[in-house]
Amino acid sequence: MKLLREKIEESGTVLSNGVLKVDSFLNHQIDAKLAIAIGKEFVKRFKDEEITKVVTIESSGIAPSLTAAIELGVDVVFARKKKSITMNDQVYTSEVYSFTKKETNTITISKDFLAKDDKILIIDDFLANGQAALGLTSVVEQSGATVVGIGIVIEKSFQNGRQSLVDKGYRVESLARIQSLKNETVTFLEDNVTAQ
Repeated sequence: MKLLREKIEESGTVLSNGVLKVDSFLNHQIDAKLAIAIGKEFVKRFKDEEITKVVTIESSGIAPSLTAAIELGVDVVFARKKKSITMNDQVYTSEVYSFTKKETNTITISKDFLAKDDKILIIDDFLANGQAALGLTSVVEQSGATVVGIGIVIEKSFQNGRQSLVDKGYRVESLARIQSLKNETVTFLEDNVTAQ
């Protein structure tokens, strides 16, 4: 996605060979026009699926999930990283390790919000080792619902997340695929740049 790639080049900061900081437009402050374009691009890529809900994990996945869900006319369900006192024990859970936060969280979704006949599009801001996406697929599958695809805003293609998901049979669509983060430079894989 050309617009996203340009934004990464313009405003992203390489903090190390494995960490890209995009908090000025994606996961702290949100560029609303870019978020809308991201949602439309996900809908375009998954248009042939009969998606009934979008599922993500709090908090960075919420904005792109919401814009895609608005385009699709469906609801968003986000997995909580901490169980609220308002949630009863009727929940689906999975353990997810965060590379950037160096912690493991038990993610939770209420059983009220996923049904066996749901067709789920999972969306997240980053794909690195695939832990968040795998945790979300586990939660969805516990409900009996079907994961029809996984949409990723930025993929670190030099890590094994995509392969882990593809090996399990999931369709993965990433809007920006990064080949490397070296010498404070972002290098993209050329195979996934589309006009927008």
